Amino acid sequence: MDFELAYTNAQESFRKEVMSWLETNVPKGISTSPREEDHSREEWDLRRELGKRLGAQGWLWPTMPKAYGGGGLTGDHTQIIDEELGKLGLNRPPYYDAGGRFAPNIILWGTEEQKQRLLPPILSGELCTWQLLTEPEAGSDLASVKTLALKDGDDYVINGHKTFVGAAHGVDQFWMICMTDPKGPRHENVSWFMLPSNLPGITIMPLDLMGGEGDGHKNSVFFDNVRVPANNLVGGENNGWKVASTHLEVEHGGGGLSVNINSFEDRVMDYVKVAKLDGDTISKGTDARDCLVEMHIDSQVNRLLSVHNFYLVHAKKPRTYGGSQGSYLRKMSGLKRTNTMGRLLGYYALTSDQEWGPIGGYVEAQQRSGIIAVHPGGTADVQKLIMSRRIGIGRTNLEEAGALV
Repeated sequence: MDFELAYTNAQESFRKEVMSWLETNVPKGISTSPREEDHSREEWDLRRELGKRLGAQGWLWPTMPKAYGGGGLTGDHTQIIDEELGKLGLNRPPYYDAGGRFAPNIILWGTEEQKQRLLPPILSGELCTWQLLTEPEAGSDLASVKTLALKDGDDYVINGHKTFVGAAHGVDQFWMICMTDPKGPRHENVSWFMLPSNLPGITIMPLDLMGGEGDGHKNSVFFDNVRVPANNLVGGENNGWKVASTHLEVEHGGGGLSVNINSFEDRVMDYVKVAKLDGDTISKGTDARDCLVEMHIDSQVNRLLSVHNFYLVHAKKPRTYGGSQGSYLRKMSGLKRTNTMGRLLGYYALTSDQEWGPIGGYVEAQQRSGIIAVHPGGTADVQKLIMSRRIGIGRTNLEEAGALV
């Protein structure tokens, strides 16, 4: 069965350009390890450097407007860039950074002054940015955020607590949702801000969770009378839910910023062709072949659904539940893949011990990330709820997909 897409001569010519550029510009010594705790500060700096080089080339966020620091390219260019990075075990950096997800929000909802000021350093890879959405009492139900941002002269004063944020190596700016009208009706009382992370009154506290050890942690962020200039409000006061609809559409996978490239299958395929069980390579076993076919089909369905959503955005076609459908499938596939690896390699493969854990601990890292990935970016149940609303289950009017540029 052939899952591959066809490319034009012009696209293949661009691919050669990308391959040549990557050969010269990927920093020497950069790691392709999937384990976050293997990514030291030195490794993070290498990845940030790759991000800056891609940004200077216009390939960090290829489809973003050139006037603001993007590449001004097409979705086809983006897909090829992602595919070639994927062959190297990499994806588009900067890592630990959701900044590029904010670009559609700022382009669609920001003022021209904000676009000129905020977008270039993000799209060039100069800034590391975190999104601050989840709170102790508001995660899947984002409209229930309690962090307050109240107007005081030319500033907003922010007080509150965000959690499960970012990663281990610092941040330059926050992109966050706050309540700006405590007495206002739900969905009409929140606003979005972009603000520097070093403002007085901000405290970042590490959270050591099962998602990572050492350098792989998440954080809680506390705001104590933090003053933010009003020109850091994006989209207008109390208009934050409309901005959120754009942001969440992108986060769930319906925003068309990248194509889902998964190198996990390739790593496993390479391993089972040389590793032996009962005197013969694993790949020759009947049961093993069943597992490999199952994994291959699952991986390709994920990839092609990602490509389909990507196409709808860049071809300006109508969109409905595709982003959440893709997000739900990725979440469920992560759990399924862990079980498949247990049957294929034995459950000792789900350890991080270098002697026992094959493929450099990659399977163990996949197991851990697969469990965790069910929750962020909207839980599996949230994705099912969004799909049902956009199909029209339980309501007269179908919910529309989030607005995009």
